[in-house]
Amino acid sequence: MRKNFGVQTYIYPQPVLIVGTYDSEGKPNAMNAAWGGICGRDKVMICMSDHRTTENIAQTKAFTVGIGDAKCVTACDYVGIVSGKNTPDKMEKSGFTTTEAEFVHAPVMEQLPISLECTLERVIDGEMYIGRIVNVSIDEQYLDEKGMPDLSKFSPITYDPAHHTYIALGEVVGKAFSDGKKLQ
Repeated sequence: MRKNFGVQTYIYPQPVLIVGTYDSEGKPNAMNAAWGGICGRDKVMICMSDHRTTENIAQTKAFTVGIGDAKCVTACDYVGIVSGKNTPDKMEKSGFTTTEAEFVHAPVMEQLPISLECTLERVIDGEMYIGRIVNVSIDEQYLDEKGMPDLSKFSPITYDPAHHTYIALGEVVGKAFSDGKKLQ
């Protein structure tokens, strides 16, 4: 038997995406955006309503997307519940330190292992921001011996919309493009 919930945002995992921008004076800002993901080989889509971040994107046409990590859960949540419009020292209070991305004019949150550097491609229905990924940078301490991301060295978090919690992603349970061959 199944229970119906009607219209909900129950898709799992739901990545915790920290969107970084600069304002017109070069001051960094960040927000937590749970509704987003990859929507093409070189594109990311994030649903955002009216925020300081979206105002900044409209001006600079650039942003970064950091992947939320368990060690930064408090800072990740903070930038999602506090508005840069009302809290001028939001970034300082969050504890995130930033450097400018190498390929776009937007801040990288140094504490987050992975950062996608994006240019604004378009906005759909005033809230779905499509960014073209021009670079992905990963802190070298989170790479394996072959130079690839090593999920055993960091803990991406997912948002659970049913319980309003963050959950760290964990163990490997299968091999993509391989396990299904057992059924051929």
